[in-house]
Amino acid sequence: MANENLALNEVYSIEATSEADTFVLSVNLTDIHGDTYDCEYVSRPDDGFGLNPAIRQWLTDNPEFPIVPYAAPTDEEIRASMPSLTARQLRLGLVSGGFIPAQVSAVIEGMQEGAEKEAARIEWEYATTFNRMHPLIASVGGALGLTDEQIDVLWTAALGL
Repeated sequence: MANENLALNEVYSIEATSEADTFVLSVNLTDIHGDTYDCEYVSRPDDGFGLNPAIRQWLTDNPEFPIVPYAAPTDEEIRASMPSLTARQLRLGLVSGGFIPAQVSAVIEGMQEGAEKEAARIEWEYATTFNRMHPLIASVGGALGLTDEQIDVLWTAALGL
C-alpha cells in the first residue's frame, strides 16, 4: 500500500487484541449501505506478520473499503481534547509558571462592569474544574501576555500537579 498514513472512515470500526504474544485483528464492519465485512487475521511475532501488516493486508484484501487520508488534528481540536484541570491544579500551574492567582483576580477586576465580569468572577472564585477551551482561559491568558501555545504548555504541566 503506497500511503501508510490512512485512517478508516469513522462509520467503521476495527478491533485489535493481543493475547499471549499473538495478535488478533478482528474486523466486523457494517458500512452505510448495510454491507457487512467480517474477517480475522491472526499473527504471532515469530511469523513476522505483525499487527500493522495485518491491517494493511486486510485493506489490500478489501479494496472497496473506503478510506480517507489521515488529517492531523488542528490546534483547536487538540486543545478541546485536553483534560480539565482542578482549581488546585490551575492555581498551582499558574504559580509554577511565574504568575500568582491575584494577577488573575486583577485581570477580572479590570473587566468592564456587567454580566460578563460577574460570570468571570464567579468562574474564578467558585469553579472546581476548568476546561481548556473556556473563554475565560483565553481571555485571562491573553491579558497576562500569554499566547495559546504558552497556555497549552502551562496547562499540560499543571496536569501533573
